[in-house]
Amino acid sequence: VQLPAFGGGLVQPGGSLRLSCVASGTIFSHTSMAWYRQAPGKQQELVAAVDSGGSINYADSVKGRFTISRDNFANTVYLQMKNLEPEDTATYYCVATLDVTLRNYWGKGTLVTVSS
Repeated sequence: VQLPAFGGGLVQPGGSLRLSCVASGTIFSHTSMAWYRQAPGKQQELVAAVDSGGSINYADSVKGRFTISRDNFANTVYLQMKNLEPEDTATYYCVATLDVTLRNYWGKGTLVTVSS
């Protein structure tokens, strides 16, 4: 399973970014997708997830600011991030979990830096 992620970069506080991750090598409609992040010196944390049935959950720290969505025709999962804060600075990873095996696959990550 390949999970290249796109859309990271430098943004000012209060700004927006949209991350995308295009999955290949899996039956996307039977794959749960998630975004994790890891900031320097901190533990990895789940940011948002959407399962194959469309159920969504978010970390409390991003509720109301981030939106996860998936396009099963394009094999793509998105993370729309608004009102970004310096605390959102991290490397963001796309993660796929196959419904049949529950095996996880991680992408290489994309760096988001929120700074003025």
